[in-house]
Amino acid sequence: MAENLIRFDWAMKRLLRDKSNYVVLEGFLSTLLGEDLRICRFLESESNQEDAGDKFNRADMLVEDKQGRLLIIEVQNNRELDYFHRMLYGVSKTISEYINLGDDYDKVRKLYSINIVYFDLGQGKDYVYHGKTVFRGLHDPDDVLRLSVRQREMFMGKEAGDIFPEYYVLRVNDFDSVAKTPLDEWIQFLKTGQIDTSATAKGLPEARECLRVDALPVAERQAYVRDMEALRYQRSVIKTGWYEGRADGLAEGRAEGRAEGRAEGRAEGRAEGRAEGRAEGRAEGEQEAKMKTARAMKADGFSLDMIAKYTGLSVEELAAL
Repeated sequence: MAENLIRFDWAMKRLLRDKSNYVVLEGFLSTLLGEDLRICRFLESESNQEDAGDKFNRADMLVEDKQGRLLIIEVQNNRELDYFHRMLYGVSKTISEYINLGDDYDKVRKLYSINIVYFDLGQGKDYVYHGKTVFRGLHDPDDVLRLSVRQREMFMGKEAGDIFPEYYVLRVNDFDSVAKTPLDEWIQFLKTGQIDTSATAKGLPEARECLRVDALPVAERQAYVRDMEALRYQRSVIKTGWYEGRADGLAEGRAEGRAEGRAEGRAEGRAEGRAEGRAEGRAEGEQEAKMKTARAMKADGFSLDMIAKYTGLSVEELAAL
């Protein structure tokens, strides 16, 4: 029998930072990385803005493990076409922030970027992806550049690429099969908010106990319900805007496609027109949906920080509403 539990992203900010609950996050990270990971401490979870124009790295959690490695964990619900770029920016900013001015380069930390996304990010058949740097010979692709003996003594890893950041992308919504592995059990929980009683993946039995909604204090439970309602409302508005934008884009794309098709060839014109129309319509629809959400949340008394969090709009855009 499955039981509805607190969403993992909300729990990361409110519950899993408690040392008594480290075992849950350690279980997830150990299962994902395939090793026995132990958390040392939580660090500042959002990169500091040096000025109002600086980009914002909305990492939900930044963890340091017992080996001194840094792990960024981020949950993203809204579609972002430049999300891969934001992953890169977040990693780069974190690396630079956690090395002191004047330190030698060997003080650069090993970093993992773990991204749990609830939208279609890129194209692919799998639901979990791992990316890392590999230095291959230009003339012999089977020749992978390795660390020297001395470097292996000083740094973790065997290959030169082991020093560089690694990325994990969990496309949760694309998981639609029966959980057969410990990682599948975690993905299933991230997607459904449920943990089956037969689940044995590291950290999940503890999560089943400490993430019960009925175990929250009254104030925390009310805050959780408010956040979930705000998130559901925001998803509904964005989804509506996306469909409206897609419909407008398709109509415009068909019109442009026909016009160009008559002049340059029907098949090519329609294809290009529809592609451009879909892209433009989707982008405009999503932006308009975010603006509608922001206006509604502002009218309902939500703070600018919360509106920015759930819409992805900047403070400058919200101030202009």
